[in-house]
Amino acid sequence: MTAEMRPAPADAPSKGRLRLWLRILKVSRLVEAELRERLRAEFGSTLPRFDVMAALHRSEKGMKMSELSGVLKVSNGNVTGIVDRLVDEGMVERVAVEGDRRATRVRLTAAGGTRFETLAAAHEAWVDRLLGGLDRGETAEMTALLARIAHPDGVAEEI
Repeated sequence: MTAEMRPAPADAPSKGRLRLWLRILKVSRLVEAELRERLRAEFGSTLPRFDVMAALHRSEKGMKMSELSGVLKVSNGNVTGIVDRLVDEGMVERVAVEGDRRATRVRLTAAGGTRFETLAAAHEAWVDRLLGGLDRGETAEMTALLARIAHPDGVAEEI
C-alpha cells in the first residue's frame, strides 16, 4: 500500500475535505429531489425535460441533437426520447439544417418558450426558498468557493 492509499489521521485536511464533499453531495441530492418532486407534482414534468427546455431556451437558433446532448452531458439517446415527446406536445420543433440533408436542429416553439418561462419562474422560486437560509453575502461567498473547486485554473463559465 502506497502512502497515498493509507488512511489519513483524523485531523488531516483531507478528512475535512471529504466531509465537505459528502455535505455538498447530500445538499445537492436534497435540492434535486425536491425540484424533481415539485416539477412532477405541480407541472406533470421532469427535471430532464426542464433541462432540455432550458438548454433550448438559451439558444434562439436551436441546436443539433449532438450539441444538445453535449451541453447536457448525456448521450444522444437520452435526449432523443425527451425531444420526441416535446415535439409531440408542440413544445419543440425540428428544423432542417440548410446544406445538410441529414441534420436537423431542435428549438422551442412559441408555446414551448411560454411553457418554459412558467417552469423557470417556479424553479427559481423553489430554489430561492430552498436556499433562503443564506444571505446575499453568504450566497456570493459559497458561489465563489465552489467556482474555485470547479475551475482551479481561475477560468469559470457563466451560469
